Amino acid sequence: MIQQLRIYEIFEHNKEAFQARFRDHAMRIMKRYGFEFVALWEATSERGTDFVYLLAWPDLAAKETAWHGFMADEEWKEIKRVTKAAHGDLVGRIEDRVLTPTPYSPVPPR
Repeated sequence: MIQQLRIYEIFEHNKEAFQARFRDHAMRIMKRYGFEFVALWEATSERGTDFVYLLAWPDLAAKETAWHGFMADEEWKEIKRVTKAAHGDLVGRIEDRVLTPTPYSPVPPR
């Protein structure tokens, strides 16, 4: 089991549009490809606002296959096109980290 930490820079002027797109569309489509959401947060710092979420995967191969399918999904491509046209860019920088447990790590609750 591995986990994946995703951090998206989001913008105050269209934050609600981002949240609606992720909540109403991205999560639904991602689940079709086997994405397992552990938790989602909004984090603020001196840099601005970030949207942070944690995914659980059985292994790296499952993660790669799911992401490939999601990014190629025609419905998702169209939703991104329409929301960008209406609201501009909804995401700035993206950080992606694979978290592999150490041998002494407690098992996270599921």
